[in-house]
Amino acid sequence: MKLSWWKWLTIALLLFTVVGGMLTEVPRLAILNETIRNLFFHVPMWFGMILILLVSVVYSIKYLRTPSLKNDVMAVEAAKVGILFGVLGIVTGMEWARFTWGEFWSNDPKQNASAIGLLIYFAYLILRGSFQDYQQRARIGAVYNIFAFAALIPLLFILPRLTDSLHPGNGGNPGFNSYDLDARLRVVFYPAVLGWTLLGVWMMTVKARLELLKQRIYESV
Repeated sequence: MKLSWWKWLTIALLLFTVVGGMLTEVPRLAILNETIRNLFFHVPMWFGMILILLVSVVYSIKYLRTPSLKNDVMAVEAAKVGILFGVLGIVTGMEWARFTWGEFWSNDPKQNASAIGLLIYFAYLILRGSFQDYQQRARIGAVYNIFAFAALIPLLFILPRLTDSLHPGNGGNPGFNSYDLDARLRVVFYPAVLGWTLLGVWMMTVKARLELLKQRIYESV
């Protein structure tokens, strides 16, 4: 199987992220210590989630403007990959929290908001599954998807800043970039963001192609 250049780039970036993330020298910070290596996994997965869910919204808008099977399939498969990245982000975040905050779940506002955001997207998949008629499912799903993303942004980036939060950059806490995201971390962090995001795009396109193929086979029977 011949891979395009961006897929080879994805593989190279993720290999660099894993190897560099484990072996690169990191700042010796109180409490964080070696756990700061999770910065190369937890945070980029959330970046990837946001970007992939944005792609899902774009295809939902395209479907409402020009209804087509491809637009609907791309929207829902992108949402599924975004949800997967969100779950991985929460899991890696919980593991990080266990070492730095003393417990997996501390009811931090950003933790709670993230969980609510994922529940909203799980409801999107459940909603789609509740309709038998394809056009109704695709149209109502597209509208819901747009509002789901509109709700996710304030949940993750606005509300946690309005109250006390343990997360960096929220509730008066300094962000990573202002006190410890030094050159050593940036060398791995930025490729990690790009690598995880490209992996999500790769997964999304593969899943969409398989779904479109299944639909064509079903229609031809």
